Amino acid sequence: MSSEWPLWEVFIRGQHGMGHRHVGSLHAPDAERAILNARDVYTRRNEGVSIWVVEARHIAASNPSDKGPLFDPAEDKVYRHPTFFDIPDDVGPM
Repeated sequence: MSSEWPLWEVFIRGQHGMGHRHVGSLHAPDAERAILNARDVYTRRNEGVSIWVVEARHIAASNPSDKGPLFDPAEDKVYRHPTFFDIPDDVGPM
């Protein structure tokens, strides 16, 4: 059995941000300790309002070499492109 703590991926939501952003990784024995460590390492200047930690082994990701086959079907769905929608000026940037 390995004595190394699991790897956690850390996501922080900034004070003016709407979503969490990946900021780095750290090792910790459990989620509670990972959050506390993430606070100490990644929010030293009080820049975050929320922290998410995810044990890295639970993240599933696509392989960059599969980009073509994975994303090519979107080319057949031109109606999904934003050029088909009129956005009123008062909505602002999206």
